[in-house]
Amino acid sequence: MPPNTLVAGVIMDPIGSITPKKDSSLAMLLEAQRRGARILYFEQRDLRIEGGVAFGSGRQLTVRDNNDDWFELGDTETVELGDLDVILMRKDPPFDMEYVYTTYILERAAEGGALIVNNPQALRDINEKAYTAWFPDITPLTLITRSMDDMRAFLAEHGRVVVKPLDGMGGKSIFVIDKGDNNANVIFETLTDYGQRFAMAQLFVPEISLGDKRILLIDGEAVPYALARIPSADDNRGNLVMGATGKGQELSARDREICEAVGPILKEHGVLFAGIDVIGDYLTEINVTSPTGIRELDARFDLNIAGLLFDAIDKKLSP
Repeated sequence: MPPNTLVAGVIMDPIGSITPKKDSSLAMLLEAQRRGARILYFEQRDLRIEGGVAFGSGRQLTVRDNNDDWFELGDTETVELGDLDVILMRKDPPFDMEYVYTTYILERAAEGGALIVNNPQALRDINEKAYTAWFPDITPLTLITRSMDDMRAFLAEHGRVVVKPLDGMGGKSIFVIDKGDNNANVIFETLTDYGQRFAMAQLFVPEISLGDKRILLIDGEAVPYALARIPSADDNRGNLVMGATGKGQELSARDREICEAVGPILKEHGVLFAGIDVIGDYLTEINVTSPTGIRELDARFDLNIAGLLFDAIDKKLSP
């Protein structure tokens, strides 16, 4: 192996279960391979700390841009994770304690010298729903609470709200509720587990009919196009996996304002790759765990977003 070869690790869900044509992790891996990187593949079960040192039992990964045959794994080898140049943390939520434990291992890897994308502390701190509270001026009025009474009062005051769990993804368990809806109580009970779990209520933004815009940021800078995910006629959710239709569009002036508010904060926290969601003129979510949208935007606008990410990685790794 040439002395300057980039050695990249990736931590993800089983690679055999992905949908290649839509998978942003595969786009990143294809770009790493194009640049001559040696790639080691890990799942969470392959990681450990021993004597304070982070180790992983990885397999050399070869990838192909082929929807029927997209990867090949080599033999297993054990490495100190800190010896890798960069580790892509691409494990999907749920954001549970197993995820948190994984970030501890990655923090030890960072201490050992590896660049982690994204910073393990940021992965813990920046909950995709709750972190919007740090940007109240550009976010719909939001309530985070365990109290069903608080949620009922919020609905009574504002008439139409969106409620969702703090740990969900892909549009799961998101409800739009109108004042007077007899299902409201059972929804509040379910989301809060009868007051035992925090959940979110947010003012409904009617511009959801025009799409929930996914905007990607690389080291704090926005990709100049968004993927607007337009809900189907029989659903309120702007999620592709829930039947929404994707439409590419240039960022609006307001989109750029939101990116300029959020981007520098994410960069300060060591977030190299993020996806923010914007509905109308409002920020609704910030995703730093495993943002998607690369493949769709690349295809629509002849971009190479993973290339921009690896440019940023190379810059971080340069002496």
